[in-house]
Amino acid sequence: MTDHLDAAGQVRDLHAFVAGLPKAELHVHHVGSASPRIVSELAARHPDSKVPTDPEALADYFTFTDFAHFIEVYLSVVDLVRTPEDVRLLTFEVARELARQQVRYAELTITPFSSTRRGIDERGFMDAIEDARKAAETEFGTVLRWCFDIPGEAGLESAEETVRMATDDRLRPEGLVSFGLGGPEIGVPRPQFKPYFDRAVAAGLRSVPHAGETTGPETVWDALHELGAERIGHGTSSAGDPGLLQYLAERRIPLEVCPTSNIATRAVTTLDEHPLKEFVRAGVLVTVGSDDPPMFGTDLNNEFAVAARLLDLDERGVAGLARNGVEASFLDAAGKARLAAEIDAYTETWLAS
Repeated sequence: MTDHLDAAGQVRDLHAFVAGLPKAELHVHHVGSASPRIVSELAARHPDSKVPTDPEALADYFTFTDFAHFIEVYLSVVDLVRTPEDVRLLTFEVARELARQQVRYAELTITPFSSTRRGIDERGFMDAIEDARKAAETEFGTVLRWCFDIPGEAGLESAEETVRMATDDRLRPEGLVSFGLGGPEIGVPRPQFKPYFDRAVAAGLRSVPHAGETTGPETVWDALHELGAERIGHGTSSAGDPGLLQYLAERRIPLEVCPTSNIATRAVTTLDEHPLKEFVRAGVLVTVGSDDPPMFGTDLNNEFAVAARLLDLDERGVAGLARNGVEASFLDAAGKARLAAEIDAYTETWLAS
């Protein structure tokens, strides 16, 4: 990130500006947000796991050779979450970390199938995340909402179970707002999940599948046409299709961009090659997300810093990215207005100082 000079010739520290900037986080995963401290605590609870209990050793463990290796490591951490108490601990601590970064609102992607298939009672799982959500809002002031996503690698059984849990009024948690699709894209075509997304949308949930992260633009088209996507997780390969970029821009369909994640999983070779600048140049609405931050050695503040460097933004430009997150969120109109006003007030106070 570059520093910028104000009219008096004083260097303004954009890192400090980002650290205090109110934000919305729209692309962040529940288990993938477990800090080394929490992962090591969970690993100590379950010593049969191969996950290291030493937080320092986790840095090497979280070094990925490719996307398939990332999924393998990710699932080994998922396997540490075995009881409702584990779920509650993880969820509350993720909220604490988000609050530390001045995240006022977050849509956390949760994969309930990965936990319930390991024996966690469905009712216990839902109660645990809801208890943590309410406690976090009271203690930290951070509002959490849920996106239930299908783990694509688990096939249509996981799709059926996920949409059932998302639409059953006896199970559906109060904080649930959207329905997604994650996991590997190669060999997991999007159209097969259409019936499940149709059911979720009919039940009032919003469609936010991952697409175009490790496959081409055709996967993004499938997410749009077959799954009714209102936002696209990653969409990295969209840059290869000018018609797709125009479609996204004209319809104001956001791309949730996670630069460091894309490098860590080898979806993009280097940051300088990241298509973020192409998205912005094409007029696409982009948001900044952290994806699985401790696994990638990052956090949302750092992702804003990376985006600012790639786009050569000053404080007002960075604030604009934060407002994009508010616009693309599923907050109600009043909530969006409040958070946008807080971003603007913070920015003007910072610049005036």
